[in-house]
Amino acid sequence: MSKVLVIEDTVSEMELISNYLRDSGYTVIATTDAKDALGKINQHKPNVIITDLVMPGMNGLELCRSIRKNPDTQNLPIVVCTSKNQDLDRMWAMKQGADVYVTKPFSKEQLVRAIRSVV
Repeated sequence: MSKVLVIEDTVSEMELISNYLRDSGYTVIATTDAKDALGKINQHKPNVIITDLVMPGMNGLELCRSIRKNPDTQNLPIVVCTSKNQDLDRMWAMKQGADVYVTKPFSKEQLVRAIRSVV
C-alpha cells in the first residue's frame, strides 16, 4: 500500500483529498505547512507527495525545489494540486520539480489517476 503525504493549508481541502485517497486504499499523512512537510518526509518516507502551491510561509514551488535539491528525496514523485490553472503556472511548477499537475476543482478519479501515474 502506498503512503501519500498531503500538504494543503485549507483544512477542508486537505480533508477532502485525504478522504479520497483513504477510500482508494492509500495511507495518508497530512499537514497544512510545507516546512513541516519536510520533516514528515524524513519521518514517514512517503511514496508520493501531493502539495498545494499557494500557502503561507514556504509555498509549493519552494517545497518542490527543496525536495529536488536533497539527494535523499530528489526522486520522490510530486503531484501539485492547485487552483492556479494557467498554462504558465503548470509550466513553472513542472520546471520546479512537479511530476503531475492537477487543478481544482478535481474529482476523486482525477486525483487517484494522478497518484497512480507516478507510483
